[in-house]
Amino acid sequence: MKISTLKLGISIGVIGLLTSCNLKAQQGQNRERREPPSFEDLLEKMDEDEDGKLSKAEVKGRLKNIFDEIDSDEDGYITEEEFEKAPRPERSNRN
Repeated sequence: MKISTLKLGISIGVIGLLTSCNLKAQQGQNRERREPPSFEDLLEKMDEDEDGKLSKAEVKGRLKNIFDEIDSDEDGYITEEEFEKAPRPERSNRN
C-alpha cells in the first residue's frame, strides 16, 4: 500500500509541475506578443470629450509622464500626427 501511495503522490506532483510550466510558458508568449496601443485605441479609452485628440487632463499612465515631449506644437493636445512622430520608448526585457 505504501508503494501505490508513493506512485500516486509522484503522479500528482508531475502533473502539477507540467501544468505549472505550461501556464508560465503561455504567460510569457502573451507578454511577447503584446503590441503598443494605436492612437485609435488611446482615443477609445481616454478621449472623454471625443474631439479626436488627447489633452493632458485626459491621458493616464506613462503617456501622462511624457505628454510634453509628444505635444510638439505645445498646444496642450496630442494629435494623431504628433503621436505617430513621437519617439518609441525602449522596451526592457523582464525575463
